[in-house]
Amino acid sequence: MKQINETIYTELYGLLGYPLGHSFSARYFREKFAKENIDAEYRNFEVPSVGMLPEIIRSHPNLRGLNVTIPYKEKVIPYLDAIDSRAEEIGAVNVICVSHNAGAVRLVGHNADVIGFMDSLRPLLGPQHTKALVLGTGGASKAVVYGLHTAGIETLYVSRRAGEGRITYADIDRQTMEEYRLIVNCTPLGMSPKVDACPDIPYGMLTEQHLLYDLVYNPELTLFLRKGREHGAKVKNGMEMLLRQAEASWAFWTGKDE
Repeated sequence: MKQINETIYTELYGLLGYPLGHSFSARYFREKFAKENIDAEYRNFEVPSVGMLPEIIRSHPNLRGLNVTIPYKEKVIPYLDAIDSRAEEIGAVNVICVSHNAGAVRLVGHNADVIGFMDSLRPLLGPQHTKALVLGTGGASKAVVYGLHTAGIETLYVSRRAGEGRITYADIDRQTMEEYRLIVNCTPLGMSPKVDACPDIPYGMLTEQHLLYDLVYNPELTLFLRKGREHGAKVKNGMEMLLRQAEASWAFWTGKDE
């Protein structure tokens, strides 16, 4: 147990990533713990290397769970004792459960991103949303693609470099835009403080049949979403996804996940 501001907390949870200036997870869980009278602390572990995870575990014997964000959702996997089947298929982890048994520590990885994403996206889907462009190829995009496939939606990655299963931004033409009416931004472009950036897609080809979803939640209306709205597209930011994945994280940590 660790004494913080003369308060002794039985359990510790936290966020592993670098940098963490953009994250609101600590504030969210602190408010949750205070409101629900939960004897726990939530702390940011802003470390420049995922290799510091074992030391974090050793130094905090009351640690019970971690969220994982950029750039460690994939890099953290080799440090885990196990991951569930969904996280294994996705290839990315954003929740770690830390259990202690007779002095031994066990780390198990899960993915709550896909839960938060699909729970927030599903009510917005229309019959025209059968194919999706997924902008970016990082850990979050893998969860997005997994979720879309479970909903029967075909996906195509868009990246700065072409490769198997992905095209470049320059490859997006009118036919692509007519065919793929769901576009999900999984890049950090447009995130505060660099709010003047956005993915380089042909926004002039958007229509009211398009749905633009941005995993970025700060600012509330990114340039990507603003340009989409200007051309009649429906838009959604990542705040609800974040809230839902946070609650899913808590369910994993407390053993209340389905």
